[in-house]
Amino acid sequence: VQLQASGGGLVQSGGSLRLSCAASGFSLAYYAIGWFRQVPGKEREGVSCISERGTYYADSVKGRFTNSRDNAKKTVDLQMNSLKPEDTAVYYCATVRTDGTSCDVIQRTPWGQGTLVTVSS
Repeated sequence: VQLQASGGGLVQSGGSLRLSCAASGFSLAYYAIGWFRQVPGKEREGVSCISERGTYYADSVKGRFTNSRDNAKKTVDLQMNSLKPEDTAVYYCATVRTDGTSCDVIQRTPWGQGTLVTVSS
């Protein structure tokens, strides 16, 4: 299982970015996918996870981020609006298990490099 996140960049506070998670060699349609972020020196944080059973959002991003599947592009996308400087991190995607109320990582293969999101104040 190889997943790669893309779409990061530099944006001003209050701006928007759309991240995409794509897979190599298999279809994302059969997997629950989670978005995570990490700041150097801090623990990885779960941001949002999506499955056919529901979509989970961390309290810190509820109402601002939307996790969805793009069947045409065969990706899972994270639309991030009203970005804040504290959203600055490297964002990753991984396979998970979720019922929409919580999210557990199940991916055992190495994670992709992630995509850097920088929000300036």
